[in-house]
Amino acid sequence: MPRNLIAAAAAAALLGSPGAGVAQEATMEISIPHRAFTLGNGLRVVVHEDHSVPVVAVNLWYHVGSANERPGRTGFAHLFEHLMFEGSEHVPEGRFDELLEGVGAINNGSTDTDRTNYWETLPPNGLELALWLEADRMGWLEAAITEQQLEAQRGVVKNERRQSYENRPYGLAYETLAAALYPPQHPYHWPTIGSMADLDAATLADVVAFVRTYYAPNNASLAIAGDVDFGAARALVEKYFAEIPGGPAVPPVQAPDPTLAATARPVLEDDVQLPRLYVSWHSPALFAPGDAALDVAASVLADGKTSRLYRTLVYDRQVAQDVAAYQSSAALGSDFTAVVTARPEVGLAALEAEVRAELERMAAEGITPRELERARNARETAFVDGLQTVGGFGGKADRLNQYLFHTGEPDWAGQDLARYRTLTPADVQAAVRRWLVEPHSVVLSVVPRGRTDLAAGEGQ
Repeated sequence: MPRNLIAAAAAAALLGSPGAGVAQEATMEISIPHRAFTLGNGLRVVVHEDHSVPVVAVNLWYHVGSANERPGRTGFAHLFEHLMFEGSEHVPEGRFDELLEGVGAINNGSTDTDRTNYWETLPPNGLELALWLEADRMGWLEAAITEQQLEAQRGVVKNERRQSYENRPYGLAYETLAAALYPPQHPYHWPTIGSMADLDAATLADVVAFVRTYYAPNNASLAIAGDVDFGAARALVEKYFAEIPGGPAVPPVQAPDPTLAATARPVLEDDVQLPRLYVSWHSPALFAPGDAALDVAASVLADGKTSRLYRTLVYDRQVAQDVAAYQSSAALGSDFTAVVTARPEVGLAALEAEVRAELERMAAEGITPRELERARNARETAFVDGLQTVGGFGGKADRLNQYLFHTGEPDWAGQDLARYRTLTPADVQAAVRRWLVEPHSVVLSVVPRGRTDLAAGEGQ
């Protein structure tokens, strides 16, 4: 059987028939059929019907993340995500989760640099409840937030930061990388969780200003996916959201040029046993030309035991404990990072030299068709697997919102997958040369306390 028909058969087995909500052809052309409308207050709504399983997903994106913050007030988008679960005008504190659990729902939220999302996955008879709860948070949150709630959630977030950053081995690495990659006024300079000082500085007046600026229907999009009728869903959305007034236009994010004038080499001493090397470069934004090619380059470098860096550093030379590489894509620009954890007493300078030598080989000689096919197959499998569910992070409702936010088109799944299908070895070779060989980078060494001699020094 030809490979494209095998892929189509696999996709059909994973995703169900076109009637289950994912349109397909023999070439596995995937789409997420939907109908959309916009309320008078600016809220954009997308509905995807999938009647294969009696489950419905509600996924609400607010188009605000840590990139919308400013120095001195960082971490506020994430802190506000926590406050959104503390009750609104018609939902007393603690009742939000209780009401959803009562109908068998699961729910959560997350914040990144560019957006904040809230989602519920539940039986179809709980859809009206979920929409009412989200509408109450959108339109009637401000008056319900108290100083006591702010103080309590400030403490929760500070403890989260301690657990994830200060008290975790290598926990300050990515904050250090971001600070070195981006200038202080760039909105990606600080971590989403913010700094302890800025969390302490947040006031109730800041909360009110944040609600009024960013948590308005014209700065949000709502995706509903699953066992739902479009007409019924639209009637419920209009019933609960239409009366919420739109807000002022959201000020655009200002992002100065982050180009590095020289390679930076920060060193962190940490309570760790093994030194670890991080090498990061600026790379193209999410869905921009080169973004998909660098996803593939990361896979060829470090995905699995047959990858180039694993085979060389972990298996053959036995100087590394593990390796990783990834293209971390975002709206205003991305970063590509290679990570190598050394074996005991192995200096990071030698590992940096190996990473750069491999990238130079990729830039000079390219990758093999077999390497490209392996990386592309892994990407397609993960892509199809993610579309098996309607809810949660990365499910079909979340994808509709992601594509709407970044491309303006909710059903961009086919174009997304095509970015990888159309890649050639030459495309990957050119992206590696353009983004990972020619420009400057940030080389971070995390070493055991007192062992700065293991750091990657100058001259590499």
